[in-house]
Amino acid sequence: MKKSILILSLCAVIAACNSKSDKNGSSDSTAAANQSAKAQNSNADTNSTKTGTEPAGTTSVNANGAKLMAAADCMSCHKEQVKLVGPAFKEIANKYKAANDAMIDTLANKVIKGGKGNWGEVPMTPHPTIAVADAKEMVKYILTVK
Repeated sequence: MKKSILILSLCAVIAACNSKSDKNGSSDSTAAANQSAKAQNSNADTNSTKTGTEPAGTTSVNANGAKLMAAADCMSCHKEQVKLVGPAFKEIANKYKAANDAMIDTLANKVIKGGKGNWGEVPMTPHPTIAVADAKEMVKYILTVK
């Protein structure tokens, strides 16, 4: 019974992750980059501090990472403070609180390639359309969550 529920949950997560594709045929990274550029332009026109669209505790240093994550499918499996399908961002930040540039590169590659085993048996879906630079910004944001 537990295995059936786990399999059904995993199928639902995979379906949710795949349903976010762009209907115009352009790549997700292009759409995310366009959304990111629009968000940056709108922030430049307004106040350079928090605009109310970033998660609580975001600063201008990590706001770009938060916006990139909001444009991606991250929040369908992760939350800032509580475990959902994947670990909470707070747990990730605690585990990697001494992260250096090399660790940020490693974690960004995990976001892109996906993986299994570090946080349990449910695998993280790969995100091959996310640019390495964007994945690094996302990781930097995650590492600031408290």
